[in-house]
Parts: sequence; structure tokens; C-alpha cells
Amino acid sequence: MSAGTSDILAPEQEPAELARFREQWKAEVRERRAAATSGAQTQPVPGANTAAERAISPARSDASSKPAITNTLSASRGPATHVVAGAPTVITHASHGQSHLSPNLAHAVEVYRKAVFHEQHSQLDEALRLYRQAFRLDANVDRAYFIEEQRTQERSAIQPASHKKVPSTVSVNGVTRDVQKLEVQDSKNRSFVASGFLAQVLKNFPENLVFEPEDEKEGLPPINLIPDELLLQILRILDYTTIERFAAVSRKARVLSLDSAIWRDFVQLAYKPPQIADDESITNIVELYSSDYRRAYIEHPRLRLDGVYIAVCHYMRMGSSENAWVNVTHLITYHRYLRFFPNGQVLSLLANDEWQPQTVIPMLKPSLRMKGFYIGNWSLSGSTVYITNLDEKHPSHAHATTELQPNKYFFQMTLALRSRPLGRWNKLDFIGYDSVNVEDGEAVPLPLKNERSFWFSKVKSWAGY
Repeated sequence: MSAGTSDILAPEQEPAELARFREQWKAEVRERRAAATSGAQTQPVPGANTAAERAISPARSDASSKPAITNTLSASRGPATHVVAGAPTVITHASHGQSHLSPNLAHAVEVYRKAVFHEQHSQLDEALRLYRQAFRLDANVDRAYFIEEQRTQERSAIQPASHKKVPSTVSVNGVTRDVQKLEVQDSKNRSFVASGFLAQVLKNFPENLVFEPEDEKEGLPPINLIPDELLLQILRILDYTTIERFAAVSRKARVLSLDSAIWRDFVQLAYKPPQIADDESITNIVELYSSDYRRAYIEHPRLRLDGVYIAVCHYMRMGSSENAWVNVTHLITYHRYLRFFPNGQVLSLLANDEWQPQTVIPMLKPSLRMKGFYIGNWSLSGSTVYITNLDEKHPSHAHATTELQPNKYFFQMTLALRSRPLGRWNKLDFIGYDSVNVEDGEAVPLPLKNERSFWFSKVKSWAGY
């Protein structure tokens, strides 16, 4: 029986075994409450472990046992200092208010926590399986779980003011999600902001961080002698790829790399027209990402200007043959290149396989003149790239002996900006490609059968912004 149908069973359709278990458990709960009211020490109830084992027995694989487990968990909550006699669980409390669990119980609590997560997300089958696994590891795992949750909340309530975790909800591209934001302020009043999964990692870092040696027997490395202010100034002149590589060295490096001033520089350089609309504010963009400049730079769409987008296209063309029994087929290969500039100018080149990328890329400048070379304008709206007024620039020798005539057509493209993986913004997919008549402005769609996606290739000698 599926989990969806087990919750709506009529009382007369309820399995007899489940009904017996529920009545038995109610009787046990009444006995426990009576003992607690009289002030007597709670003793293990005969048959309780047997009932719990029946509730989580692998033989009861159907989801109808889920209500029985829920009753077991809700009824078994008790005082934080309660210990069930004769059970394998050992729960002691240290003077500083934290609990110590045996390794087996700690593992059971972790499994139980996963089960609660799946239950909250309506994944009842997986939750039931994990509940059973947790109770097999320890029959009192539910009690230990609730004690640990209470102590976690108590520790969060007295969390130092220098670490403030603020839950927030953001909506990006129509998708609403909850994130966690961690604001860390050190003794020198520098602000480090992180959100999402990174915030969960950082909140467990110690207060005083140093660069530690690779070999513990060695002393602290000399880099610890450099003031943090100087290290931050060095990081601000590096590119973001180098900064992220430095951040992977140690926890101290990761915290330094999150300084808001570093990523604010990247955001302010990148997100300005035509990367964003004229009336759009950088402040509003950053607020979408919990005021985390690093996340904004990674996750908000932006065209890469430090390289070229290249599409390698193929198609088959039938050839002619003198022999009627022989069919000749040609594989035609050509490349499309797109280079974007900060001032809104874009270069487009269509070249056959005689012109390889290693030859074309050094030539891809506004001064280039060859067949298939176009210059136009670009703008970015959300994750959609609009390229307009693509005008072909003919070779200079083509009009050496004839009067220069303006082009009768120009072209326009609409492309979708993608990121594979996150933060790269390295792919452009064709949405539309039109030929526009200069005289009447009529746009005629061109076939996209042979067109392929553009992939970004970085050029070290080209500046980004």
C-alpha cells in the first residue's frame, strides 16, 4: 500500500496489527504519565522495546506503520535528564551544558535527523526507512534527538554578537528559495559576508584563524607576519580565479577572500550598461543575493569580455560523382565567433575550416576586414543577449575599383546566456537569428538547423572589464 493511501484509511479499514499496537502504546503512555505525576522514577515499561521493534520491523514495509511511529516519537518526549534504565543509550551532561553521546547513539541521532528532514519534505517512504534504521541502532534515539535539538537552540540563543546568522528569502529568475546569511565582524571592524552553503561552513570556524603549516611539526609560516590589511590589498589586484584558488589554501585564506571590498570591486566593474539596464541599480541586484557581493558576481548573469565565444558547426552536403554507383558526401565545418566589448560593441565572424581559431582569435579586432566579418551592438536583459545592427565589413580590396555601396541588410541575434558550471557564464544558445531589410525594417528569420551553441574560450591578453 502506498504512503499516499495509508493516511486516508477509514477506521474500519485499518490493519488489525496497527490497531493493537496503538492501544498497547496508549496504555504505556498512561502508565508513564501516572508515574511522572506521582514523582516516582520512571521505570522501563515491559514490552515497550518489543512494541517499538514491531513498529520499525522490516517486515512492516508498508507506509501504514508511519502513524504508529509518529505516535511513538511524540509520546516519548520527556525531561532532558531522563534516562531509560536497561537501555544501551548513555546520555550524560557536561558542566558547560553540552551533551555527550556514545558513538552508536550519535550515529543513530544523525540518521534520525535525516528522517525528520525527509518527513518535513513529504518524502515519507525514505523517512520511514530512516526512522526504522535509527530505532534499530538505538531504541531511545528519539529522546536523544530532542535533547540535542534543545541544546542546539540554547547554544544559538547565546551565540556571540560577532556572528549573526540571518535567515532570508530571495527570488531569482522567478525561483524563491531560503538562504542563510552569515555576517562576521572581526576586531578591526572589517565585514565578511557569506550566504547559502558557505555560511553553514563558516559558522563552525574558530574565532582566531592563522595560516597553519602543512607539516604540524613545523612552525607557523612567515605569511602570518603579513598584516591582514596588506593581504587584502594584494587580493584586490588579482583576478577572481586566482582569489578562489588562494581561498582553497586554508580557512584563514577563505575568510580573507570573502572581504566585501574585494567582490564589490568586481561587481561594480562588471554590472553596468549594457550588462544591466540603464535604470537598474547595483544595490538592488546585490540585495537579491542577501547583500553578498561574491554570490552576486557568481550567480547573476553577465557576459564574459575576457575572451571569445566560439561555435563549431557542421553539416553534410551531397557532391557529384561521374560513377553512378558512387555517392559523394561532403562534411562542411565552419566556425562562428563572438567577441563582446564593455562599450556595447560586438564583433561577429563567420569563417570556414580553413581559418582555425588559433589563427582567427589574434585577428579578431574592430579593424579586421574580411568576408563574413560583422560589427554590431549588444545588450543583456536578465539571461537573454540581444545583438542588433550587425553590419558586414567587407575587405578593403573589394571596393578598390568600385564605389562603396551601403549594405541592404543587417542581421540580429537573440541568444540565451547559460553557465556550465555555476559562475562561468560560458555558453550562448541560439534563440533567434534574423535578416533585417534596411529600407523597410522587415525581419526575416533565418534557419538555425546547422547552428550550434557558443562556448567561451578565455584569452589571457584580453582585459575583462
